[in-house]
Amino acid sequence: MPAPSRGGRRGGAKAGDSPRGARRKLTRVTDLLERTYGVPSVRRERDLMGSLVGTILSQNTTDVNSRRAYLSLRERFDDWTAVERAPARSIEAAIRSGGLAGTKARRLKRLLADVRRETGGHDLGFLRRMDTDEVIRYLEGFEGVGPKTASCVALFALGRDIVPVDTHVHRVVGRLGIVGRPTSPAATFAALRGLTPEGRGLSLHVNLIRLGRAICRPRRPRCGECPLRRVCETGRGSRGSGPSGGPREG
Repeated sequence: MPAPSRGGRRGGAKAGDSPRGARRKLTRVTDLLERTYGVPSVRRERDLMGSLVGTILSQNTTDVNSRRAYLSLRERFDDWTAVERAPARSIEAAIRSGGLAGTKARRLKRLLADVRRETGGHDLGFLRRMDTDEVIRYLEGFEGVGPKTASCVALFALGRDIVPVDTHVHRVVGRLGIVGRPTSPAATFAALRGLTPEGRGLSLHVNLIRLGRAICRPRRPRCGECPLRRVCETGRGSRGSGPSGGPREG
């Protein structure tokens, strides 16, 4: 079933490398990260609605807590129709371990109701027939779904070659200086579109997060241990363990 067209959000970035230079640098970054962390692989989520719900539950919490909340939700309710019809307080109780349970419960009820009104059910299979930009625009039309959530569904459920941007990816890319210093994760996501080495979006996304958690931390990044130091605008000018500055998480 064709999906309604919706307007998407876009962001800008300050000057960085030229597009050709940025592509070369991202390829080099991807190579160096794979040498350090390996080439990641994930099992693709077949239930597109489940992927979207799970990604919403992952907002502002840990992977462990969001997974616990998702499994609790699926155990308590038979299907997505049952979730939509349930009182918000029942959904909230099921997903409490994921944090912000009240807000997320209301968003899930509204999301499921909106999808049913538009498509007649809760099957998002039509997304597979849409190009990546259309998928992002469509999903961003729902309350609580921004570029990160939409692009995670595109990457992990649809296998699209895209790099979702969370605070770790935003921070690392900003310090690298590939696309200047974008002012927000949404701006970083927009700036990276079309620059990712072909077929390596998953690898770049996962490994940038690994680097951001272990080495390129918000405060006191360990630049002396970073595999990207030679290609990093911030790292090249650092001493010892690295500067305390750079883009902060937001």
